[in-house]
Amino acid sequence: MNKAEMFRRGVTAGVEVLKRCYSTTNTPAMRLLQFLRDGKSLVGVETAPGGDIVDLSQVKPALPTDMRSFIEGGQANIQAAKSAVDSGQYKVPRSEVKVIAPIYNPDKVLCIGMNYKDHCEEQNAPVPVEPVIFNKFPSCIIGPTDDIHFPEETQKLDWEVELTIVIGKEAKRVPESEGMNYIYGYTVAHDVSARDWQIEAGRNGGQWVIGKAMDDFCPLGPVIVTRNEINDPHNLALQCLVNGVVKQDSNTNQLVHKSAAIVSFITRFMTLKPGDLILTGTPPGVGVFRKPPEFLKKGDVVECKIEGIGSVINKVI
Repeated sequence: MNKAEMFRRGVTAGVEVLKRCYSTTNTPAMRLLQFLRDGKSLVGVETAPGGDIVDLSQVKPALPTDMRSFIEGGQANIQAAKSAVDSGQYKVPRSEVKVIAPIYNPDKVLCIGMNYKDHCEEQNAPVPVEPVIFNKFPSCIIGPTDDIHFPEETQKLDWEVELTIVIGKEAKRVPESEGMNYIYGYTVAHDVSARDWQIEAGRNGGQWVIGKAMDDFCPLGPVIVTRNEINDPHNLALQCLVNGVVKQDSNTNQLVHKSAAIVSFITRFMTLKPGDLILTGTPPGVGVFRKPPEFLKKGDVVECKIEGIGSVINKVI
């Protein structure tokens, strides 16, 4: 082997090592969240579902105190968090803090429509060949226990529980075979929908955005579970309950387009950034397709929960 070939192979090997070092594949299993303490918004780690919180602001003063910046910091930040958890220090009782949405300022909040086989069946609609993309905005996001303000512009407020992808690093034209490497983790979202503005004929030219992107239309949380925390994101039970009554009850194994395929498809058209959210779709049982249709009213309490992640529980006021 000549020197040029040895150099080429050495460079190739070095690139592969760097890819492994910076891949989210190496992200430790962790339950990350944002919380309020003494009026300050901070990033922490949940020691167990519903348990105490490790306050990362006490570990290193340089660590970001907002989740988007924390994610942008990559492996250095996650390793610092792991060290803090392993130390057994910096714990704050959950009763002393308020858990808020795990991220408020993503660059993008994207959504996938018609992405459960059983949801398509309840509408007698064909299964989409390609992902159906629409969007919400960061202004839609509220915390996992915040109230949903009923907009006076709608009479048909509806519920949708959704597994949500959190992007870990910049992604453009990603092959499906590499799609999972760009996923930081998952969280729970409630895709609140104003059905009269979304799907009624003659409303807003048939566009979905107003019906999907009003204020408070994206309760989020309670945590971001890093990808390695979940053995299989495409085999998770998920439910939506209204006033304690189960309305949606399915499994993410019904997803038409799964996580890697979604990332690959979206990045053909736009660049995903660290902290971007992708709501992956909802199963059957939404109010608009019930017989007769059912819609939310003031005073209703909606719980959206996903196995291995947790619940967002919000009252409509």
